[in-house]
Amino acid sequence: MDAPEEPQPPVVYTMENKPIVTCAGDQNLFTSIYPTLSQQLPREPMEWRRSYGRAPKMIHLESNFVQFKEELLPKEGNKALLTFPFLHIYWTECCDTEVYKATVKDDLTKWQNVLKAHSSVDWLIVVVENDAKKKNKTNILPRTSIVDKIRNDFCNKQSDRCVVLSDPLKDSSRTQESWNAFLTKLRTLLLMSFTKNLGKFEDDMRTLREKRTEPGWSFCEYFMVQEELAFVFEMLQQFEDALVQYDELDALFSQYVVNFGAGDGANWLTFFCQPVKSWNGLVLRKPIDMEKRELIQKQEATLLDLRSYLFSRQCTLLLFLQRPWEVAQRALELLHSCVQELKLLEVSVPPGALDCWVFLSCLEVLQRIEGCCDRAQIDSNIAHMVGLWSYAMEKLKSLGYLCGLVSEKGPNSEDLNRTVDLLAGLGAERPETANTAQSPYKKLQEALSSVEAFEKHYLDLSHATIEMYTSIGRIRSAKLVGKDLAEFYMKKRSPQKAEMYLQGALKNYLAEGWALPVTHTRKQLAECQKHLGQMENYLQTSSLLASDHHLTEEERKYFCQEILSFASQQEDNPGHKVVLPMHSFARLKDLHFDPPNAVVHAGGILTVEITVCSQMPVPVHVDQIAVNVHFSIEKNNYRKTAEWLTKHKTSNGIITFPAEASLSPASQNNLPALELSEMLERSPSDSSLNTTGIICRNVHMLLRRQESTSSLEAPSGLALEDGAHVLRCDNVTLQPGANKIVFRTQAKEPGTYTLRQLRASVGPVWFVLAHIHPIVQYDVYSQEPQLHVEPLADSLLAGIPQKVKFTVTTGHYTVKNGDSLQLSNVEAMLILCQAENRAVVYSNSREECSTALLRIQSSDKVTSIGLPTAPAYHVIEFELEVLSLPSAPVAEGETSVLGTPEPHRKQKDTQRAGHCMITTDHKVSIDCPWSIYSTVIALTFSVPFRTTHSLLSAGTRKYVQVCVQNLSELDFELSDNNLEDMSHATDLRLVPLNTQSQQLIHSKQSVFFVWELMWTQEPPPPLHCQFSVGFSPASEERLTVSLKPYTYEFHMENFFTLYSVRAEILPASGAEYCRTGSLCSLEVSITRLADLLDVDKDEALVESEEYFSTKLMYEVVDNSSNWAVCGKSCGVISMPVAAQATHRVHMEVMPLFAGYLPLPDVRLFKYLPHHSAHASQLDADSWIENDSLSVDKHLDDQLDCSSVRSRGSTHSASSSEHKGLPMPRLQALPTGQVFNSSTGMQILVIPSQDDHVLEVSVT
Repeated sequence: MDAPEEPQPPVVYTMENKPIVTCAGDQNLFTSIYPTLSQQLPREPMEWRRSYGRAPKMIHLESNFVQFKEELLPKEGNKALLTFPFLHIYWTECCDTEVYKATVKDDLTKWQNVLKAHSSVDWLIVVVENDAKKKNKTNILPRTSIVDKIRNDFCNKQSDRCVVLSDPLKDSSRTQESWNAFLTKLRTLLLMSFTKNLGKFEDDMRTLREKRTEPGWSFCEYFMVQEELAFVFEMLQQFEDALVQYDELDALFSQYVVNFGAGDGANWLTFFCQPVKSWNGLVLRKPIDMEKRELIQKQEATLLDLRSYLFSRQCTLLLFLQRPWEVAQRALELLHSCVQELKLLEVSVPPGALDCWVFLSCLEVLQRIEGCCDRAQIDSNIAHMVGLWSYAMEKLKSLGYLCGLVSEKGPNSEDLNRTVDLLAGLGAERPETANTAQSPYKKLQEALSSVEAFEKHYLDLSHATIEMYTSIGRIRSAKLVGKDLAEFYMKKRSPQKAEMYLQGALKNYLAEGWALPVTHTRKQLAECQKHLGQMENYLQTSSLLASDHHLTEEERKYFCQEILSFASQQEDNPGHKVVLPMHSFARLKDLHFDPPNAVVHAGGILTVEITVCSQMPVPVHVDQIAVNVHFSIEKNNYRKTAEWLTKHKTSNGIITFPAEASLSPASQNNLPALELSEMLERSPSDSSLNTTGIICRNVHMLLRRQESTSSLEAPSGLALEDGAHVLRCDNVTLQPGANKIVFRTQAKEPGTYTLRQLRASVGPVWFVLAHIHPIVQYDVYSQEPQLHVEPLADSLLAGIPQKVKFTVTTGHYTVKNGDSLQLSNVEAMLILCQAENRAVVYSNSREECSTALLRIQSSDKVTSIGLPTAPAYHVIEFELEVLSLPSAPVAEGETSVLGTPEPHRKQKDTQRAGHCMITTDHKVSIDCPWSIYSTVIALTFSVPFRTTHSLLSAGTRKYVQVCVQNLSELDFELSDNNLEDMSHATDLRLVPLNTQSQQLIHSKQSVFFVWELMWTQEPPPPLHCQFSVGFSPASEERLTVSLKPYTYEFHMENFFTLYSVRAEILPASGAEYCRTGSLCSLEVSITRLADLLDVDKDEALVESEEYFSTKLMYEVVDNSSNWAVCGKSCGVISMPVAAQATHRVHMEVMPLFAGYLPLPDVRLFKYLPHHSAHASQLDADSWIENDSLSVDKHLDDQLDCSSVRSRGSTHSASSSEHKGLPMPRLQALPTGQVFNSSTGMQILVIPSQDDHVLEVSVT
């Protein structure tokens, strides 16, 4: 039985290791080929496809070719990958059959048997062809016979495992092709071996990891297995994959530590819970720390040993990947996590040992990074390293306090013993840093050696950290380090150096709203200022601390007492004043004026009540509280009457002051709005939604630092304002909380008084609120007397009594007995005098003082109103009734006639006028006793009615209709309506058809009155009428005055009937009724009812030998679209000017709907020739208003209007076609001259028999 093999010494694994390939056969042959092979193999990359869907990678293969020995083959159970031969090659250049049979075949057989015995299937046979040997031997077989024999003997199913390398040492294309084929085959076999063996190794490793819940599982054993895989990846220069293995080990160990802290501990963790006896820091200057690896392998490593070794390997790989800044980031996380893990595992650590380990580790990482990067790279990546600098400074500070190096008296014996123990735990300095002057070991040893050395190293570290933080814009962190420096200087009794850092930190905390750090820093600053003797600054800081609710009640009282003690000690020196800001002492909450509008006349009394909230924890006796008032006279101050000031002032007289948010960031009010947007991440393969969220696009604007330019705790520099106008209140005790203080002042000079500064004095200490904001003002006025007249209703109505209010503002004038207002009388407006009219006198604050009867005397031209006596700055109010005579404007012509629509423009005017009443202005001149000038006022009265008239026709009979519309909001009672002919013609009578003498007309309603016109002379003369109706409000109150009737005048002429038009529709011959879709006959009869009259004598009149005639144009229009006019729809006829002369027109129409259909409209116009002077004077707008047409001058007696359907379109077409040419014109006949007897008639139309859809017109 073989003796057990002695264990081999550990191998130092580095990235210089290469995969092992054994070489058997002809060693001399391989030696000759090796240089070329080692050079050509890594030249071309190969794609390595791995299992489990991992991404393929391009790698350059290198190998360590060694001579084949059976000892190199792995034994069963050996998991070492670095010593594993991945491929076995047999080299031969045999070209003789006899030699092959004698030696080569037996050697190959023995070689393969050894491989099979060890289950190795990765092999290759290389046959080297040499032309020189072939020439020397003449009995050799061709090369293919040897290769075939080898393939038949050893490569039955794997013929590709035997390759030929032709003349490898020659420089020819055939040789190069042979080399390329051989190298490709070699790389392929190597990659296949890697994939297979690594896959098997990973499966075994995964199986081992899955057993981690079993009792006997050891993390250290698993660590060594997975690190073996990391070594292989490092050997293949796949550093990213190697780093993943260490990261997985890191995460696995961290999870076990967390579980241990939660009560779920593994047995193997007890090996890492042993007390820490060495704290020499990280080792990063060697690729592999074999000492710590051996401790892990023997399961003797502490937690710090495992973490140090694991991080050193991660650091090495990250540096290979050229990611040094990630080393710094990971190092900071490692150091913090190690501290927590030691606490979770309850590992016993000597005081200060962990601080030493962290300090050494920080400097080791920093020096390692500086050693592989140049200065420019380091300067541009300070942000990644400053955290380590800061952590090292923090731990050095902790060591200084622990070892007594910061105390005033220096370290004692106990501190020295502790220092010796800490240095002993560092051990001896490592050989790789022994010759380095600034190694972490030497720095720590020197820093702990003396007080001076510690101060030097600590200050160097602090200043360097502050400079780094400042250079990268992390001002908050820089200020925090400065605060630590200030504490150090205070310990060293150097307050002058500490003040600068405390002020900087405080300014930063105030700007960003950190309440508790502000309080803590102010306490330190107060102590510093007290040591420096800066009493004013100390008092200011003390007042801030006394009002700070983050302190205890005792602390607040202490700082308040400091202020009161200083005030009592300085009473002997009254000339010295200390001015401090008031916001820390008291806060102005609100202010109340009396009178509330803060307006007072000269000589009046004004009361100002302020509410002050004391911030002090104890009652404080204040010698004086004063408000400095600024007086100003504006240029337009004469315009500021009491009324104007009242309208522009607050009504309640209370002004509330906002609370000062002293600790809120100064930039909060100026921050931009959040710009939020939706973020969606979709899968690149199937576009499915993976994640969704919200991102802020302007986070750089919201989180940027806002730093003020000046120190917020600097001396205030406040000044006490001096002025003639000051409100004072003496000897006031301010209790904690709200206090009310009342000031009284008598107004003197008119102007605006602004409250500028509030101040309170406690001995020589003055607390000052420099600016009262928002602006607080009160006004003192001296007003001229004024008279204001306004109606009590929204609008004054004409025709009925209306009340008007008179307001006399006395101002500085005193109304004496006998003073009166002189009103000039207006002819169309009466002033009604009533016995019970009274006047009321009010004070300036609208309090009623007295009442008196009005003395009103009226004459033909003047009405005198006696005023009651009233002092200055009072108001006299009284009411009077006035009456305006009603009247309507004279109508120029007829407004509307039944059956004939008004032109469109007039309709719009009518509608617009219907919504508003006609107004009349009356100007009244008033003489006042305080002025030599008259005051003119204008009273506007609205006529409550709108009246229109229209002419109605029934054949030759005529009727006049008058419409009265009530536009006001009141109801009226109408009576005694009358229509009178102003010309008093004897042959013309107006017969009323109105039965009721009195009628009620409601608001927004109308009443119609009708008269029939009768005359005895043909034609009747023009009519000039006046309509009158009595009216009174429909209320129960009886009026004391008689009201004038409402009148309306209008004119009418040419209102007699001159033409009668009749239309008739007959069904087709043989049909009883008209049918839809069938042609029907339309017969139009136009009859003249009078002989030649004066109205006919115009350009249209044509004189012939027998009679006179005039030209008319007819037009058939169906606006309701019930009929289709076939053929001509309009034409020009020559109408004899004789009574009963008739002209008939026949045309065909077709009904479009069934039912009772109204007949089409027939319209008549006068047809004027183009040389008509009257026609040439009319413009285009006139034709549109008169509803006229323009026709071609070449048209004769009949006008072709078969295509005319719209008069408006015909007019515009002809106007554009004949623009600028003389054309005949159409003139509408006067209203009432044409009577259409067919208006309102209907005819029955039945549907056709073949209609499937029945359309019926219902009218």
